[in-house]
Amino acid sequence: MSETKIETTVHGMMAEFTTVDSLLSACRRIRDAGYTKTDAYTPFPVHGIDKALGIKPTALPWICLIAGATGTCIALAMQIWMNSIDYKYIISGKPYLSLPAFIPVAFELTILLASFGAFFGMWALNGLPKFSNPMFTDPRFDRATDDRFFLYVDASDERYDANGVRNLLADTGSDYINEVVEDDSPKEVPKPVFLIWGLSVAASLVPLICILTMRVTNSSKPRFHIFFDMDFSPSKDAQQVTSLFADNRAMRSDVPGTVARGQMEESLDMLTGIDVEALTLSDPPRVERLVRAYMQADDEAKAEEKEAIEAEEKVAGEAAEAAPASVMDTTPWVAKNPLTVDAELLAQGQQQFAIYCSVCHGMDGYGNGLVNQRAQSINAPTWVPPASMHQETLYADKYPDGKLFSTISNGIRKMPGYAGQIKLKDRWAIVAYVRALQKSQNASLDLVPESEKAAVESAVAEVKAELKRQAEAAEKAAAARKQAQQ
Repeated sequence: MSETKIETTVHGMMAEFTTVDSLLSACRRIRDAGYTKTDAYTPFPVHGIDKALGIKPTALPWICLIAGATGTCIALAMQIWMNSIDYKYIISGKPYLSLPAFIPVAFELTILLASFGAFFGMWALNGLPKFSNPMFTDPRFDRATDDRFFLYVDASDERYDANGVRNLLADTGSDYINEVVEDDSPKEVPKPVFLIWGLSVAASLVPLICILTMRVTNSSKPRFHIFFDMDFSPSKDAQQVTSLFADNRAMRSDVPGTVARGQMEESLDMLTGIDVEALTLSDPPRVERLVRAYMQADDEAKAEEKEAIEAEEKVAGEAAEAAPASVMDTTPWVAKNPLTVDAELLAQGQQQFAIYCSVCHGMDGYGNGLVNQRAQSINAPTWVPPASMHQETLYADKYPDGKLFSTISNGIRKMPGYAGQIKLKDRWAIVAYVRALQKSQNASLDLVPESEKAAVESAVAEVKAELKRQAEAAEKAAAARKQAQQ
């Protein structure tokens, strides 16, 4: 009975070394001999091993570059098509084709595809996945992770010759040289692997099927919350109630003593509209309250000061109705605006007045804003019409700038205080603009600069002449109608 000889596939030749220096020397010998398909196995990284083997730079950086550039092009093309061609939509006033706005998405897609290129490119260049290595057939190779160094020459190298390679490795001083042959283990993939793989694929499709089903069906059951605390956050809104604090308020006031950035240099006169030096002589307790209210952010003192101002306004109003001549406001208000009144300040005041005040007082300040018109049209029973800025009781000689500033800050009657919404200097700018509005309706020629008087007088004369002409034309038309009726 004859035996069947099984041919064994030879993959290459390996040599074992005991030191790093002997391995590096052998690598240089193999490289100089012209072998290119080689590899080295060491228990720890060896500096200079790639140069000793003559390993060329990898193409992985170029793969990453091409993949990243592809991601950039895909992102830009996608956004240009979506936002500039297919579905034009203005976002924050930006143009349809806005490259700066497209950069974030382009950056993310560049990084994503470059990462994929690096990951899968590394697999492809290294021939992965590789479930076994012919080197494992030699039991001595187990020491490659312990205390031995191995040099391997692949049989697919065009210069490979078994005897020549063996002699060359012997000349390098290796004590152990062995051919690397094919593993005789079965090459068929076990059937359970296919079963497990099929079940895994089927299981991975279940979430997708569930999501697709939910998108096309309705359910009476409550929604399932995967992250309950994200769907129902314990955080509170400003006007909600909470049990975390003794006063049950979710919105917390500033820590006493807090000063807004940029307002540390403001005086108490500018903060309150009151001449504090004069008030010290007449009402020291009120000065103490003002210091607590505005310099130490004391909410209780602020409430007391607001109540005092409202009571003072109420008493003054009642007294004005009974005996106007006997009314006198005892608070020493700041008479003049502490800011320099110029065109820039007036423009800022006009802007703030249009935003916050015109809805009730009207753009011209006569008190017929949109809110007042609406309240009048529905006959709101509790509505108090806003005051006209052009009534004599609100002129600077009877209603000082400081008092007008305090009214804007703290409110009066139905009007709320705007100290929390309008900045300090913007409130004083509104005061300046209100004074400008008042002068615009009741200004005398004496307020006009000498250089502008001639032009103003000429314009006034033209207006008077036009009014006279219109009046004469109206009289003639009335006379003609009367004559026609007779």
